[in-house]
Amino acid sequence: MLPRIGVLGVGHFGRFHAVKLAARGCLVALHDASPARAAQVAAELGVPALDAAGVIAASDAVLVTAPTAYHHGLGLAVLRAGRHLFVEKPMAATMEQAEELAAEAAARKLVLQVGHIERYSAALRAVKAAAVGRHPLALEATRVAPFRPRSLDVSVVMDLMVHDLDLVLDLAGSPLVSVQAAGARVVTDKLDFAVAHLGFANGARATVTASRASVALERRLRLLGPQGEMRVDFLARSLEMLAPGGAEGRADMPGWGLDRATWTDHDSLEAEHAAFLASVTTGAPVEANAAVGLRALDVALRVEQAAAG
Repeated sequence: MLPRIGVLGVGHFGRFHAVKLAARGCLVALHDASPARAAQVAAELGVPALDAAGVIAASDAVLVTAPTAYHHGLGLAVLRAGRHLFVEKPMAATMEQAEELAAEAAARKLVLQVGHIERYSAALRAVKAAAVGRHPLALEATRVAPFRPRSLDVSVVMDLMVHDLDLVLDLAGSPLVSVQAAGARVVTDKLDFAVAHLGFANGARATVTASRASVALERRLRLLGPQGEMRVDFLARSLEMLAPGGAEGRADMPGWGLDRATWTDHDSLEAEHAAFLASVTTGAPVEANAAVGLRALDVALRVEQAAAG
C-alpha cells in the first residue's frame, strides 16, 4: 500500500513533484503560500488544497518544496508531527537549521531525504561507475545555462553548483581542506555566476563553475590523474576515458587507449520519488540522506562566503 504523500509548496518545481506523485496515486493534499496557486494546482490534480497543518495531518510523509527560507520551519513541523520528510535542496538556509532538522529526524527515527536529484540520474550513476578505481588529482565541473526566472530565492551556488559540489566531494575521495571562490551578481540580487576552487587533503584540486546567466547551456566534467583522463559531456551523453589498456589503442601512447561509453536517460524525479517511497515503506537506506545534505550545504555556504570576499 502506498503511503499518503502531501506537498508543501507547488511553485515551479514543487508542481512537478506534485504531478509525479499524483500519477503514482499517492498525492493526498497540497499547500502553497499563494492560495490562488494552490487552488489551481489542486484542481489540476484532483486533490484538496489545505493549510500546511492540514496537509501534514492528512499525510504519512511530506515533501517540503517551498522556497529555502521555509525549509526549516516546515520541515520541523513535519517531523514533530511524526511524518517522514523529503526536503528540497538546499536542506535549509543555515547549517544550524539543517543540523536541527537532521537531529529531529534521527531522534524520531523518521526518514529524511534531501532533494539532491542528480544522485538518482542515469548520468551520475554512469560517471560514478566509470570512476571506480580512478584517483583524480584534478577535477573540473562546469554547469552553466541561460537565465531563467526560477529559484531566484537562492544564489547560483545553491541552485546549480551544489549538485557538482556534491559530485566532486564524492569523486575526490578525500577530506576538503580549502575553499576559494569568486562570483558576481548579474541579473538578480544574489550570485548569478561563481567559480570555486577546492583543495583536498590528498593534494587533489577541483574547479567548479556554475552560471545562470550564460550564453548557452553547458554541462561537463573532467578528471585527471595517474590512471589517465575522463571527460564527460552530460548534454551529449558521452563519456570518454584515456586509460591503460583502453579499447581504442593510441600509437603515440603505447599501452594506452580510449574507452567510450554512454547511458540511457531515465526520469530522475521519478527515481528520486521511488527511493523516498522505498525508504518510507521498507526502511531502505536513504542515499541523499541528512549527512549528504549537510555536507553539500556546508561547502556551498563556504563557497558563497568566499565569493562574497
